[in-house]
Amino acid sequence: MQQLTDLVARARADADGIGGSPASRVIPIQPALPLTASEGEVARILQICNACRYCEGFCAVFPAMTRRLEFGKADTHYLANLCHNCGSCLHACQYAPPHEFAVNVPQAMAQVRLQTYHDYAWPPVMGALYKKAGLTVALALAGGLALFLVLAVAMSGSLLHDPLAGNFYAIFPHNFLALVFGAVFLFVMFALAMGTRRFWREVSPANDPGNAPDLPAAHDALRLKYLGGGHGEGCNNDDDRFTLWRRRFHHFTFYGFMLCFASTCVATLYHYLFDLHAPYALTSLPVLLGTAGGVGLAIGPVGLLWLNLRRHAAHGDAAQRPMDRGFIALLLLTSLTGLALLAWRDTRFMALLLAVHLGVVMALFLTLPYGKFAHGIFRCAALLKFAIEKRLPSRLRLGAD
Repeated sequence: MQQLTDLVARARADADGIGGSPASRVIPIQPALPLTASEGEVARILQICNACRYCEGFCAVFPAMTRRLEFGKADTHYLANLCHNCGSCLHACQYAPPHEFAVNVPQAMAQVRLQTYHDYAWPPVMGALYKKAGLTVALALAGGLALFLVLAVAMSGSLLHDPLAGNFYAIFPHNFLALVFGAVFLFVMFALAMGTRRFWREVSPANDPGNAPDLPAAHDALRLKYLGGGHGEGCNNDDDRFTLWRRRFHHFTFYGFMLCFASTCVATLYHYLFDLHAPYALTSLPVLLGTAGGVGLAIGPVGLLWLNLRRHAAHGDAAQRPMDRGFIALLLLTSLTGLALLAWRDTRFMALLLAVHLGVVMALFLTLPYGKFAHGIFRCAALLKFAIEKRLPSRLRLGAD
């Protein structure tokens, strides 16, 4: 009897973390830092999922989940950004609503993702913009900047003019455009880098031996592996049917954006390195890249907006939809005004179209660090963390001798 009493006492001491060696102590169930309501909901749901594990092969979230027995603030932020909101686990879950456990992983993760964008924004005071970056604000900002530039051109007397053979710099000097958009671009990159740095330092401590670049993570991000729903058949959108259109429209959007960025980079090299100045011929590399990117950036946002309007309410956070649609609208307007400018650059309306296009592009860039664009940056960081983590042995050592 005395031996049994001693065993119980030792077990209690180990569970409380006050007895035995550090390696033998049980991981505490209570998180170290207080959680918000949305973080607490993710922690509650993942405790249930960790006991079930039916969805373990669906996406990266569930293998990463099984490496944890408790879910603190950093864990919920990491797993929320690892989630691609495909919706497959919701329709596969036996504990989903109307079950009393009310397990809805996509919705809970989406709510925490919005919180992470707010928490890691730089400068911190700008984090509140995530809650205001809706469709109305995006359109108002784009319209206001476009109107300002239109009035500026009109005051110079060149709003309607004789054809200028597509020479944009006859309206806005090259050095002026390079200075303004260069300064905005550098601020955007710095703000995103600072936010990502803060996120990375929380979810992946500096003493983690696995902190190193990982090519598989980049491969998974570039091909949107986890928008395949864990089985390759795609996401759920308006019901429990699978569709690959969300993945396809994301690809159109991302690679269209990158082609437009490549067009700008090539034109910059032409200008400064080879002393070849705009306007460029329709068959030149900058124009071909920009045209292909503009078409992709029109197809992708139109498709994503169509899916967003039809998306089932249980598949995400309704509070994020204005931010989603605002970003989609700016991307689409950037593409359409750019293509219109290319089509009518040799007409008397070129200055008007240029002012509108530059206003929309400026609005897009100014909102990048404080809108939906940030989700791609944080998701890539989470994928990198997952790729590093899965190479390491599990620290739980459950069942080990």
